[in-house]
Amino acid sequence: MTRPSRSILLIYIAAWLRSFGIGLLGVVLGVFLYRQGLRSSQIGFVIAAGLAGAALATVFVTVRAERVGRKKTLFGLSLLTAFGALPLIFGFDFPALMFLAFVGMLNGMGTDRSASFALEQAVIPGLVSDKQRTWTLSWYNLVLDSGGALGALAAGIPLLEQRLWGVDLTASYRTLFAGYAALNLMSGALYLFLPRDIEIPSTGLLAGKRNLVSPETKSVVTRLAGLFAIDSLGGGLLSDALVSYWFFRRFGLAESTLGVLFFAVHLLNALSHLGAAFIARRIGLVKTMVFTHLPSSLFLIAVPFVPSTRWAVLLFLLREALVEMDVPTRQSYVAAVVRPNERTFASGVTNLTRNFSWAAASSIAGFLMQIAFSAPLLVGGSLKIIYDLLLYRAFRHVVPPEEKPG
Repeated sequence: MTRPSRSILLIYIAAWLRSFGIGLLGVVLGVFLYRQGLRSSQIGFVIAAGLAGAALATVFVTVRAERVGRKKTLFGLSLLTAFGALPLIFGFDFPALMFLAFVGMLNGMGTDRSASFALEQAVIPGLVSDKQRTWTLSWYNLVLDSGGALGALAAGIPLLEQRLWGVDLTASYRTLFAGYAALNLMSGALYLFLPRDIEIPSTGLLAGKRNLVSPETKSVVTRLAGLFAIDSLGGGLLSDALVSYWFFRRFGLAESTLGVLFFAVHLLNALSHLGAAFIARRIGLVKTMVFTHLPSSLFLIAVPFVPSTRWAVLLFLLREALVEMDVPTRQSYVAAVVRPNERTFASGVTNLTRNFSWAAASSIAGFLMQIAFSAPLLVGGSLKIIYDLLLYRAFRHVVPPEEKPG
């Protein structure tokens, strides 16, 4: 196995472990906190605090990861993420829960959008050619979503243990959260085996340029980040924790059923990434991002208006079969339109913008639910449609190297 292939494999395995924990947390976090007596607004604040912590970590990745070292940064982020499980295991009061959710970057989105995720996006394109970039990132996202799918399925374990063996539900939940911490420690250990070729060279011609970003790149990244902020405002209203809470309250779905539902969600997401790479090779990255994302938002907006669980679940699954197709294509596009030594900056800034927007939206999602219970789904879907239209208008003529004639 070549060193780039070995590096990619280690990143894939570490990312899978991290995503398993995130998929688990996305399903159970909102329901667990509700069972502990928190209100909808407080649940939204906890999710927002975790996303704000992830955003701050992404700031660090953007400005310091190259100097500290990519491997050391990935390892440190894994340790902090494991630390975030402490308030769930030991049952701290609300202020302490908020603080530790922030420090530990507690992710209630159900989807990996962490600082580690941002840094891995900068590392992977440097290990493959331009033609392989989109496919490699598609497989990376398939790995993430397959881990998230199995994590979501594991969310039904506490209820299953209670029914089969009479295990106290709260105690079972806390054992589950201890497992979440262990997964992140294992992920951190794998990063220590990454070779030095994942780092930006610190000697020679690149030594003085590795932290320099051209004005052209700053302009492109600023415009992309602004558009991604709109998309993420919509996404922040639609975290897995809040959507599973919506199904729990609206249709009475239990955690075991929600686990199966979100297993299917992540499985569809995972398969869609390969479809995205296949489509992008034929119509281009920008068109793939827009033309798959638009119908997914329409399906989402329709969900609150159907009267039965069956139709709501069907529309939600149709949405999830399409909504993630813009993820590997977006990552590939950002990496393609900047120079190799600018990829950490570009990935960091665009992911940072997304994290702040998710945090801001998540903090108000609970309040929106108290005004109109389905408001997050309607507002979130509408914002995503606006993003798609603006993205196509602004970037349909900016093509990556592999799409240029000749």
